[in-house]
Amino acid sequence: MSATLSHDVLIVGGGPTGATLGLLLEQFGIDTLIIDKEAAIYPLPRAAHIDHEVMRIFQQIGAANALAATCRTTSRYDFLNAKGEVLMRFEGTDQIGAGGWPVANMIHQPALESVLAERLARARHVSMKRRWKFKSLEADGEAVLTRVDTPEGEAAIKARYVVGADGARSTVRETCGIAFNDMHFDEHWLVIDAIVHDYSRLPPVNLQICDPERPTTCVLMGEGRHRWEFMIKPGESPDDFLNDELIATLLKPWNVEGAVTLERKAVYRFNARIAKEWRKGCVLLAGDAAHQTPPFAGQGLCAGSRDAANLAWKLAAVRKGAPDTLLDTYQPEREENARALIEFAIMMGQTVCTTDKEAAAKRDAQMLALRKAQPDSNAAPPVPPIAAGIILKGSVKAGSYFPQVLGEGADAARLDDVLGPGAWLLTREKVDLRSCEGLRVPLRPATLGSAELSPFAAPLHAWFDNHGVSAVIVRPDRYIFGTGGPVALIKAWGEMIA
Repeated sequence: MSATLSHDVLIVGGGPTGATLGLLLEQFGIDTLIIDKEAAIYPLPRAAHIDHEVMRIFQQIGAANALAATCRTTSRYDFLNAKGEVLMRFEGTDQIGAGGWPVANMIHQPALESVLAERLARARHVSMKRRWKFKSLEADGEAVLTRVDTPEGEAAIKARYVVGADGARSTVRETCGIAFNDMHFDEHWLVIDAIVHDYSRLPPVNLQICDPERPTTCVLMGEGRHRWEFMIKPGESPDDFLNDELIATLLKPWNVEGAVTLERKAVYRFNARIAKEWRKGCVLLAGDAAHQTPPFAGQGLCAGSRDAANLAWKLAAVRKGAPDTLLDTYQPEREENARALIEFAIMMGQTVCTTDKEAAAKRDAQMLALRKAQPDSNAAPPVPPIAAGIILKGSVKAGSYFPQVLGEGADAARLDDVLGPGAWLLTREKVDLRSCEGLRVPLRPATLGSAELSPFAAPLHAWFDNHGVSAVIVRPDRYIFGTGGPVALIKAWGEMIA
């Protein structure tokens, strides 16, 4: 066995969640090692979608522009019955969301991972080791000793914290004996990914076909791809659906022969589960290791990225002297958000996955009547704000998401690019900078009337006016700590993370 390696943080799993967490820790100067058992990035499509908030996270690590060049957008997401009638419609998915990017961005996951890998290759504080397979860990309350298999033999890694970002079958989670809460959704679907040769013969919007004969998904992907998913009904054998002749039969009604080339076929088991514990001492879970969602809301990769954004600044703060108990806020802050989106995905899945014709007819009648009576009833539900954790309870908008406003003009800047990473203190009037000294998590002060914020003056003043506040602290993950007077805010921030 080689000599023991030492790092502040060890991340097990180099997929999007682990790589994003590592790149966020890089910005805080945290010595981090990422290990992944695979020799290279998986070359075929998997996740299909990221939202505006996650694009903002990728913006923070310098990956958003390169990623955006590989994405596609679409104006809506339709749920249709067997007759083609609209049961549910989500519009404006190509519009700019609160994160400062399009609401829905259809991706090619290998392209996303390649962008993250390029950023990691240039990192100073974070490194990635491939073909390093997690074996075991021993935690003593102060650090974790992890043993891994490498191409050169067994190695030992000592880290203050280990993050299991190693997917739905997480060996880190299993090693820690962490069980799941099952949310009772379990369906098998055939997933077909295709390379597109003629976009004119494909639907320009995302579709769910709620046909009891064969519930079907048809969605755009990034980098010249398109995806179909076909539900495998009760009594059918999943193995039968990998037959190319059967796949051709399923695609025939779409009239895409010659317009696409089959790239990938796989049977997936869609389920919904949340780990009971996301932290066990010095070991934490993130991404699919902590929670799994059906794909109908496109939130699987998004949830892992939000975990990374929440966890990174807290790990950094603890490594720089904040109390270890700060990490206890990770699961309470993230679980409610993740659970709400999983429940939303389950609702969408239950709408799609109805295979009983009589039940489907009743569903159609109810949903068509609702759309007629309330044409705007299909807006996506608001994501719940953070209700407990590092927030100043009782202050206006505490725990809510702070929007990334855009500057004026054709080459409009984004607010985050001007203010940079870390926590912000935005105020109407200048504050004594000495009041910000000595904080465990530093605040980057900025005044609304300053030259640097002049491109954003109108939307920022509007936000402050609408909520009747004179100052706001925005956390590094862009959720609001609290609002109020700047002096009191700074004091509360310092006390909560002292």
